[in-house]
Amino acid sequence: MTNLTNLITIRDLQKLAKRRVPKMFYDYVESGSWTESTFNSNTDDFKQIKFRQRVAVDISNRNTSVSIFGVKSKMPCAIAPVGLLGMQHADGEIIAAKVAEEFGIPFTLSTMSICSIEDVARHVKEPFWFQLYVMKDHSFSKKLIDRAKTVGCSALMLTVDLQILGQRHKDIRNGLSTPPELTVKNVINLMKHPKWCLNMLKTSRRSFRNIVGHVDGISDISKLSAWVSEQFDPKLNWEDVARIRDWWGGKFIIKGIMEPEDAAEAIKIGVDAIIVSNHGGRQLDETSSTVSMLPGIVKDVGGKVSVWMDGGIRSGQDMLKAIALGAENTLIGRSFCYGIGACGKEGGTKALNILRQELDMTMALCGRRDIREVDSSILRF
Repeated sequence: MTNLTNLITIRDLQKLAKRRVPKMFYDYVESGSWTESTFNSNTDDFKQIKFRQRVAVDISNRNTSVSIFGVKSKMPCAIAPVGLLGMQHADGEIIAAKVAEEFGIPFTLSTMSICSIEDVARHVKEPFWFQLYVMKDHSFSKKLIDRAKTVGCSALMLTVDLQILGQRHKDIRNGLSTPPELTVKNVINLMKHPKWCLNMLKTSRRSFRNIVGHVDGISDISKLSAWVSEQFDPKLNWEDVARIRDWWGGKFIIKGIMEPEDAAEAIKIGVDAIIVSNHGGRQLDETSSTVSMLPGIVKDVGGKVSVWMDGGIRSGQDMLKAIALGAENTLIGRSFCYGIGACGKEGGTKALNILRQELDMTMALCGRRDIREVDSSILRF
């Protein structure tokens, strides 16, 4: 058991995760593409937004809960899909899904997860969301959708900004692989993380289990690595997106919208929500932060579809700023990963409690009692 008393910010969890997670997997989360300009802008631009403090206002009986697709969520936040979460901590996706369920917010499982759709479903009671990457082999994408339906996933999140993989220098330098190759460099680093290694030895989940055993010819890790690098679909278009929507037939979310023109295309095909996202600064570098693009997209959408946002949220204050700027919901990835990497289930729960407390207290100091009453009037421009 880890003493969590002195872990009071997301930054504290990040520092602990950096010590406990092997370098290649910590760097996988804590990195952007190319110069990392967009990665840094996602967080830096939040810092430029200021609150207006209000006083002598009744701030008792506060409420941070919202309804997302008709289900109550303890705060306007869902866990974003994070690839390789099961390499931050053994069985990371299972742990994360259970933490989210117990806390009371939605969890999204990535296509590139270590634990499979079925693994996660066996360990939770409530439905979770599934995120899809479109591969060249569309029949495999359809099989993934069918598997998500079979276990009762309640929403499909389609990521549209990964037709080619952005160049992430840290991953290249680290020789990122799952599980890690036993090079001298990697073995030396793994020896510095004995607890992580021991936990990994206790589980059989150490590869991309949504893929291995489900694709013809993929039976070992060496073949898998080559298949993944070649299989993202550069021909993805809006007709494909509409077809995927029809295959799914349920709540449908598109992640990766950064321009009003693409938001308009998403609305045309009929989606339930769009996520303003630049993939955490991991795809196109030297582009805008998500929080800077959010207000314009909200305005252009004009209430025709629910607009959500991810990228750069490292505190409950950031979450509140996003809501004030028009997002109906937010997603967190790194902030939650730090908790899982730091100390598993305890750390994930701690991260969510930190975010909710910061959200609640900041909302109160801005003179609001209910998150549903928050708008841009709490901000200073």
